[in-house]
Amino acid sequence: MINQLSTQRVLSIDVFRGITILVMIFVNELAGVSGISPWMKHMPADADAMTFVDVVFPAFLFIVGMSIPFAINRRIAKGDNFMQLQWHIIWRSLGLLVLGVFMVNAEGDYNEAAMGMSIHVWSLLFYVCVLLVWNVYTLPQKWLVYVLKGIGIAGLIALALVYRGGEDGRSYMQPHWWGILGLIGWAYLYSCIIYQLFKGNLYGLLAMIAICIIFYAVGHQPGVSQSAWHWISAQSGNAAHTSIVLCGVVLSLLFFDQSRSAATRQRILRALGFALILFIAGYFLRPFFKISKIYATPTWCLYSAAICCVLFTFLYWLTDIKQVNRWTAFFRPAAANPLLTYIIPFIIYALLQWSQIKLPAVLHEGIPGMLWCIVYAVIVMGIAKALNRMGIKLQL
Repeated sequence: MINQLSTQRVLSIDVFRGITILVMIFVNELAGVSGISPWMKHMPADADAMTFVDVVFPAFLFIVGMSIPFAINRRIAKGDNFMQLQWHIIWRSLGLLVLGVFMVNAEGDYNEAAMGMSIHVWSLLFYVCVLLVWNVYTLPQKWLVYVLKGIGIAGLIALALVYRGGEDGRSYMQPHWWGILGLIGWAYLYSCIIYQLFKGNLYGLLAMIAICIIFYAVGHQPGVSQSAWHWISAQSGNAAHTSIVLCGVVLSLLFFDQSRSAATRQRILRALGFALILFIAGYFLRPFFKISKIYATPTWCLYSAAICCVLFTFLYWLTDIKQVNRWTAFFRPAAANPLLTYIIPFIIYALLQWSQIKLPAVLHEGIPGMLWCIVYAVIVMGIAKALNRMGIKLQL
């Protein structure tokens, strides 16, 4: 074991994950609604500002970080040796990168005529393959599980070969950018490496958060992108996202590392003190880096991580300490199956586009549109729960 952590799931982490997924679905749908306040949209890249919408993605990164110490310790407790653990981490990272690239290529620059099929049909076939490959099977016949996974993998390869992009239809699938899942994959991979390298040492992890920020700063210096060190610029965004994940790792250790025995009050004070440090660091960096989600600036990272620290501390106090947790049942299916819940809206969108079903225009405007987004997010959570009961669960 790297740190003295319980192998049991922590309710407040699951609740935080479930709430984040619900809000993520809501804001993604809200992006298509006009006539609403700017604070309910992502801020422009150069605005030097952020809204609650800009905190959703970093909140998910933060939760990934909080889960890493528990996940690695669970694998070790199950008997994984060093190589088995690394393979598990690489497989999860690779899965996120593959999913991200497929989803990005379905967003634009495709050539349906050259593909011989609608992009919406292509997308639906892709999600069928995703379910086949990453479903958690409970079938007693192991050979059948391998057959289903093999069909899914073969389907993904076939879809990648069929895909064509560009005006002339001659380009193939490529990572125009990694997509949300891909960005999470890179940050997860780097954070797992760092966590193991420093053996969960709190001060080493804090130092690496600072190094990630320095790495970003160096990568954005004039001329670096055109020099022999251009790879630093290329990886600066991943470094920024990794810093958020590492902040989540640090908060988990502050709360749950049993080697740091402390009363609940002291753990809460440590967490809030860590949040204060992040806020102060972001404040002093702001003259040099604007707040920008699009550019993944250090100020955005630090402010977002600080907000997550405060939000999680409140949820921990409410659900784990005060035991006010009956309301959390609504979030548990999505929290336990975040990938499935995340892709459901994309499946719905592809189905609606393929069947040429259009929602009334009023649902894309003003307050009615905002209310519809709330209802839609709840519907997606309900679908996730229903699929869970049917035995459909995704796990990378």
